Amino acid sequence: MKTPLLEVQKLRIERGRNVILKDMDWMVRRGEHWVILGANGSGKTSLLSALTGYLTPTDGDITLLGQRFGEEDWRELRKRVGIVSSVIRQKVPDWDNAELVVISGKYAMLDYWGKLKKADRIKAARIMRQVECTRLAQREWGVLSQGERQRVLIGRALMAGPELLILDEPCAGLDPVAREKFLTFLQRLARRKFGPTLLFVTHHVEEIFPALTPGLFIRRVAELIGCGTR
Repeated sequence: MKTPLLEVQKLRIERGRNVILKDMDWMVRRGEHWVILGANGSGKTSLLSALTGYLTPTDGDITLLGQRFGEEDWRELRKRVGIVSSVIRQKVPDWDNAELVVISGKYAMLDYWGKLKKADRIKAARIMRQVECTRLAQREWGVLSQGERQRVLIGRALMAGPELLILDEPCAGLDPVAREKFLTFLQRLARRKFGPTLLFVTHHVEEIFPALTPGLFIRRVAELIGCGTR
C-alpha cells in the first residue's frame, strides 16, 4: 500500500448555523490523481481552504504530507503544495513576463523584483519545457491567452517542487477548443514520472480526463455522496 499523501477523518466545517462539510473521510495516496466534483456552493472551496490551512475546521483531523493540522506550522507545509486558481491569476501584474511569473513561484510571491539568479532561470526553462510553454518565456502576462496563463501558473506552482498540485477550476474562462487542448496537456502532465499528485476541482463532468481515476463527489449541504474509482 502506498503511503497516504493526504488523509481527512470526520471533517466538519460550520460557519454560523450553516454546515458546509460534515463527517467527511477521504484519503489520497501518492501517485493518484483525483477529481473533486461538485456544484457551486457544495463546499469545494471550503475543503481546499481547510487543506491549505486558510480555514480552521470545526471538527475532525487533516493529515497532509505526514503532518497533522494544528500540530505543525501550516505556513511551512503550505510551501509543499502547489495551487493554481483564479485568485492567483488575477493578481499577476500584466507587465511580468512568463519566465518571471514561473520563477516567482520559488519565492511564493507575485511581482518578484529581486535579481534573477542563473540557477533559477535554468530551472524555470526546464519547467517551462515540461509544461510546454517555452516559446512564451519573454511574453508579458497581459498578452497571454487564458490557456497560456494556466500553463504558466502550473509552471509557477512546479517551481517550488510541490508533492501535491491543486488545480481549482483551471478551465474557467477557456473556450471549448482551448479547454480541450488544456485538458489534453493535463493528461500528459499527469502521466509523467515523478510528477506531483493532482487534485482537479471542477463542477463540469465533461472536464474529467482519463488520468483522474479516483473521484470525490460532493453535493450541496455538504453531504458526501460518493468516493471511489470511476
